[in-house]
Amino acid sequence: MKFVTPVSELPVPDEDSLRHSQRLAGLIRDEIERQGNRITFARYMELALYSPGLGYYSAGLNKFGAAGDFVTAPEISPLFARCVARQCRQVLQALGDGDILEFGAGSGAMAADLLAELEVLNSLPQHYFILEISAELRERQRATLIQRIPHLSGRVIWLDEFPKQKLRGFVFANEVLDAMPVHRFQLDAEGISELYVVCKDDKFAWQAGPVSDPALAERIAEICAASPDLEPGYISEINLAAPAWVQTVAAAIESGMLLLIDYGYPRHELYHPERACGTLLCHYRHHAHDDPFLYPGLQDITAHVDFTALAEAGHKAGLDVSGYTTQANFLIACGLTELASQAHPAETRPRMQLADEIKRLTLPGEMGEVFKVLALTRGITYPLLGFRLRDFRSRL
Repeated sequence: MKFVTPVSELPVPDEDSLRHSQRLAGLIRDEIERQGNRITFARYMELALYSPGLGYYSAGLNKFGAAGDFVTAPEISPLFARCVARQCRQVLQALGDGDILEFGAGSGAMAADLLAELEVLNSLPQHYFILEISAELRERQRATLIQRIPHLSGRVIWLDEFPKQKLRGFVFANEVLDAMPVHRFQLDAEGISELYVVCKDDKFAWQAGPVSDPALAERIAEICAASPDLEPGYISEINLAAPAWVQTVAAAIESGMLLLIDYGYPRHELYHPERACGTLLCHYRHHAHDDPFLYPGLQDITAHVDFTALAEAGHKAGLDVSGYTTQANFLIACGLTELASQAHPAETRPRMQLADEIKRLTLPGEMGEVFKVLALTRGITYPLLGFRLRDFRSRL
C-alpha cells in the first residue's frame, strides 16, 4: 500500500520554479509531437528527470535533506555509511587493495562518511571514483568532501562514463536504480497494453496502445505466466534499463563486489495482485504522491526495483549472486548496534536523535524492510559480512 498526499494538498512552487517546469513541459510536448503524438512513459520519465539543464537531476535544484524533496539513508545518519564501510573493508582486504566506485553520490555525505570510516579501519582505497551526471551535484559533492574530509578529498575522482579499465574493488549504488526510466503497462480484457504519454488540452495524459518493444512484451508475458492471479485492470512498471546497467557494470569489474541498495521486491512479490496500481511514486518537498505529470522537473519520479531481474542480469554477466537481504538485516550484520554504542567524532548527537536515526534505517515501517541489499561478486568465495544474519537469496 502506498501512502500518498492528495495533489490538492501539495505545496505550490514559486514563480521561478513554475517557469522552469513550464519550459521542460514545453520540451516534452515538442517531443510528443515529433514522435507521432505519443511517447512511452520511459521516454517521458527520462526527459523529466535527465533533460540537460531542465530535468530534475540535471538542474540545480536542492533535492536532498530537509530543504529538498526526500532524505536518503546517508543523509539520515552517518551510521549507514559506517556499516557499509565494514562490508567494503572485507572486500578490499580480500583483494589486497583496490578502488571504490559510487554511482550517483547525492550530496556527497555517503562518500565523506565512508572514507572517514575506512581511514579509521586502516582500509582506504587507492581511488574513490564517483560517476555523477549532474554538474550541480558534482560541485555539491566536492564542497562536502573538502569541508568534512579535506585530507582525503584528493582520492576522489569524478567520472563522466564507465571506467575504460577494469576495476578491482567495491562498486555500489544506493537509491540509483529506482530513478531509471520505466515502461508502464496494463492488463485488460483484450490482453496487454502499454501506457503512453499524450497531450490533451495542453496537459499530459495516459493513453493505452500496443507494446512498444519486443523485449518489453516478452517481460510482460513472463510476469503474467508467473502470476496468473493478475486481473484485468492491473497496472505496473518494468525497468528495462536496470538489468542492462547491471550487465554494463559487471563488464567493468575485474574482481570485487557490486552492492545495490534500493527499495523493491523479488519479482513474485513486486508483480502481485496487492500492487494492482503499480509502484510509481513521486517525491516533492517531502510529500509522496502518484501524479508523474505534476510539475515536471521539480519532482522525483521513482518505481520499485525488481531484484530478481537484477540478480538474473548479474548472473548472465558472469557475476555470482552472493547475498540478498533487507537493509535492516544488512546494517545489523555490519555492526550497527555496536557502532551506535561507540563514541565517534562524527556522532556527537543526543542519544534520542541517534535512536531515532536507527529506527528510520531499520524499522519495517520505515526503511528497514522495503529497502533491500543485493551483492553481486566476482572472485570472492567467502561468506559476506552483511549477509551473515539473514540471506534471502532463495526468495529471488
